[in-house]
Amino acid sequence: MELYGKSISELSGLLRSREVKAVEVVQSVIDRIDQVEKNVGAYITLDQENAMRQAEGADDLLAHGGGGALCGIPVSVKDVLCTKGLKTTCGSKILESFVPPYDATVVKKLKEAGAIIMGKASMDEFAMGSSNENCAYGTPKNPWNLEHVCGGSSGGSAASVAARECIASIGSDTGGSIRQPASFCGVVGMKPTYGRVSRFGLIAYASSLDQLGPFAGSVSDCATMMNVICGYDNNDSTSVETTVPDYHLALCEGLKGLRIGIPGEYFSQGLDPEVEKTVRAGIEALKEAGAETVDVSLPHTEYGVAAYYIIASAEASSNLARFDGVRYGFRDQGPDELMEMYRKTRSRGFGDEVKRRIIIGTYALSSGYYDAYYKKASQVRTLIVEDYKKAFEACDVLVSPVSPIPAWRLGEKLDDPLSMYLADILTIPTNLAGIPGMSVPCGFNRAGLPIGMQLQAAHFEEEKLFRAAYNLEKQMNISGMKPAI
Repeated sequence: MELYGKSISELSGLLRSREVKAVEVVQSVIDRIDQVEKNVGAYITLDQENAMRQAEGADDLLAHGGGGALCGIPVSVKDVLCTKGLKTTCGSKILESFVPPYDATVVKKLKEAGAIIMGKASMDEFAMGSSNENCAYGTPKNPWNLEHVCGGSSGGSAASVAARECIASIGSDTGGSIRQPASFCGVVGMKPTYGRVSRFGLIAYASSLDQLGPFAGSVSDCATMMNVICGYDNNDSTSVETTVPDYHLALCEGLKGLRIGIPGEYFSQGLDPEVEKTVRAGIEALKEAGAETVDVSLPHTEYGVAAYYIIASAEASSNLARFDGVRYGFRDQGPDELMEMYRKTRSRGFGDEVKRRIIIGTYALSSGYYDAYYKKASQVRTLIVEDYKKAFEACDVLVSPVSPIPAWRLGEKLDDPLSMYLADILTIPTNLAGIPGMSVPCGFNRAGLPIGMQLQAAHFEEEKLFRAAYNLEKQMNISGMKPAI
């Protein structure tokens, strides 16, 4: 197998035994990018020359017995994260020339662990989207079928791992933007508990919902990435100061005694029959591995999408006010008058979906409508949190589909934003509650498109997710399957 197709653990073993050099690993990934990127389009910005220099540094460290957990491992980073000296567009024209003067904390942690940043992965503009078709720099394709979407908004990150244009990646998840593209592209993706991973250096969309997390080709590699990026950060006031366990230890545990909750609301009307059949087969596999199952209810699930789009849009309308053409990024050079410059800069700098959400959010927060919309949505959010608390009294892990449908065709839902929003109905409640969630491949539909199983646990109980996911992966035995691209 080519080096670009190996896992983190396999490459780490080869690098530390000096059977291969980091420059060989990076060259293998560069060759792979040259081979498939023109069809996949997973990256907005590539940084190959610098990646090779980083690889030479990694080889020096390894030669002297040094280097961290990711030393010499090529990774991609969603373009929502600030990278010192490397362009960060957030998928938007308004930031097309922005080069940050500092690294996001997660990027800093990756570099300290020896990871090699190959480039910035494609994303929906300001992380707003469910298909990655809202990027100002082109649409990445699903490596399993290039006529289908790869999911959003972290679609570039998921596609880069699935197409083996890197070994692992970092994405952000505001309403399912790690789990849904992971499901569509057949890779493992995790949204940690809110506060578990620092958001410092993340360009905010909806601050109370955004969370960073890893993509990887296996559950074990995902655990390695989590061990590197988790932890308290004094630069992030929402970061939680609590012990970070070694997630690899959870992989050694069996499923005996683990209670799997099956929420009836997640298997209701609108669920694709092939998705339901595949996920239920995964549940049977968990039972065969020793887990117990129990039926639970999350009765306010149906209100999650409405509450999410009020809260997220309201926060976005505030966060995106800073992009006015004065401080950084794109500025329309035509107008001589200040207010006209603001108007034209924002009109030409933002895409349609971003404008739509800014208008929705501004309306929801406006005088006379706050109680009717934002306050009501916040009350629904509290009810959803209470639903989860009650469910986790009866079970350890919740199991469900990630998305009601597999990856749809490119352009199929572009003219129907409401239909696009409803595709997130099974992932949004996780973000509203701030709990961890994970997508693990559990099968394929008849068209050969991947289907993921969603696992959810109570706050800071990611270890239970790794325990269930690792055993599911062993039982289903499909993690080694790769798209023939």
